[in-house]
Amino acid sequence: MDLEFTGEIFYWRGPAPFFFVTIPEEQSAKIKAISSMVTYGWGVIPVTARINETEFKTSLFPKDGKYLLPLKVAIRKAENLEVGESISVQLEIPL
Repeated sequence: MDLEFTGEIFYWRGPAPFFFVTIPEEQSAKIKAISSMVTYGWGVIPVTARINETEFKTSLFPKDGKYLLPLKVAIRKAENLEVGESISVQLEIPL
């Protein structure tokens, strides 16, 4: 399954600092519909994501009926991404 969306980067303090983009409702609903086929536990979904020229593998986290895409430091540095910035993301979810 291939999806595209635009979302804003936000910071979550949690026990350790993390940066995420919330996947919008429409795309989250599509992911939820296949989640039982692709999760490897705890509702986590493995994906390949692309932001501009940077492609990376990560896992989506379910949160409040949507999914969160985590952004590692290396990804943020490679694309000069900042909190509050709106970014376009392409996701590939292997079925």
